[in-house]
Amino acid sequence: MTVSVPNKATTTPDRRAAHGISFGEAVKVWARIAALSFGGPAGQIAVMHRILVEEKRWIGETRFLHALNYCMLLPGPEAQQLAIYIGWLLHRTKGGLVAGILFVLPGLVAIMALSWIYAIFGNVGVVQALFFGLKAAVLAIVLEAVARIGKRALRNKVMVALAAAAFVAIFVFRVPFPLIVLSAALIGYVGGRAGWAAFAAANGHGKMGKNQVADADTALGDDIPAHARNATAWSLRMAAILLVLWLTPVAALLLLKGPGNVFAEIAMFFSKMAVVTFGGAYAVLAYVAQQAVGTYGWLKPGEMLDGLGMAETTPGPLIMVTQFVGFMGAFRSPGAMPPLLAGTLGGLLTTWVTFTPCFLWIFLGAPYIETLRSNKALSAALATITAAVVGVILNLAVWFALHVLFGELREIHLAGATLDIPVLTSVNPAALGLSIIALLAVFRFKLGMLWVLGGCSLLGVIHGLASGAI
Repeated sequence: MTVSVPNKATTTPDRRAAHGISFGEAVKVWARIAALSFGGPAGQIAVMHRILVEEKRWIGETRFLHALNYCMLLPGPEAQQLAIYIGWLLHRTKGGLVAGILFVLPGLVAIMALSWIYAIFGNVGVVQALFFGLKAAVLAIVLEAVARIGKRALRNKVMVALAAAAFVAIFVFRVPFPLIVLSAALIGYVGGRAGWAAFAAANGHGKMGKNQVADADTALGDDIPAHARNATAWSLRMAAILLVLWLTPVAALLLLKGPGNVFAEIAMFFSKMAVVTFGGAYAVLAYVAQQAVGTYGWLKPGEMLDGLGMAETTPGPLIMVTQFVGFMGAFRSPGAMPPLLAGTLGGLLTTWVTFTPCFLWIFLGAPYIETLRSNKALSAALATITAAVVGVILNLAVWFALHVLFGELREIHLAGATLDIPVLTSVNPAALGLSIIALLAVFRFKLGMLWVLGGCSLLGVIHGLASGAI
């Protein structure tokens, strides 16, 4: 259907009516986006761009990219935060709430169902074989994410050097992820303010689609929406409400159960994660995997890959894998509760403390950020963060590869560095072969994610049958 485009003189109500931007229509559109939100943040952002910018023309190219830039600077899942931001732009508070909740809801239901199946049948041979195949596919998908984001972010030698430094910092020296992001932001901001060519050339995220839609030709136009002006009181009120909703369960669990209880640990850890994990889903997962496996013992390394495979094959943010982590952590330490009930509550608690802060960041900062659409120093800081995130995602890929392909690792300490060196004789030939097949499917034959995941899962089952594991 062709959408008529009002001229700049058209009044805002007429412009919105011409584009069919009623709240009821918006609910349908956000539900459609949620149902199509497979493939990680890059795919989800592309779906939003195609529907909201190119198809509906509710928001223009420049405003979309500006909102994305802000969301990339925030901790947590940038795709969901972008949905909240645009929902708020279109329909104020209720628009942001509906867009953000619908974006998460399908994944919440799907991951919860898969967590139940995994907890009940996880030791059954066919299920283990299925997830054995999934691990190889997930490894290839994460490596493809490194290549895809790297092509966009590493536009010159300075950005490549920053990505390499970030990888060495986190993989070799175990530098905390937030410190890497803050250092990158500071470098980018200074470089942007100074006008250095490397940082000026790296600004922005490139084109989001073939059809460039001007802000003036959309339902919102190119002006600042009325509800974004003088919105300080609204922002502070919403931030206070969301802060109470977020932290009240955390405080109650600490007081009633004590810091050693698994639910208190889940609430504290994922609340901290919501504050300190910048740089998108893949970067966040590197931090979660290391903590959930190494520090808390909620999962084994292979199980983290199983959870990521679930998140890759269901709609919603990839960070929804944290619900699986919380589910398994509580399932294995249920106390007096039935394990499945404890797991369900642990998963829901994880989702609450992970995603509630996303609404807080947007409602608190969006009105202010709308006035900063052309800040070059901010854009340079974003570009530098994105370059550093490439190195962090590479760290995740290497971490996964070591645990998928090798049964034994040796930790070496040298001059402040800590390296996990694989024992070559512990290599798993079947895992290596499946990983090579998955890499060829992704990089050589350009197969879609669902085809790769489905194919590797099938090969995992065939291997299980051939080896007698099923």
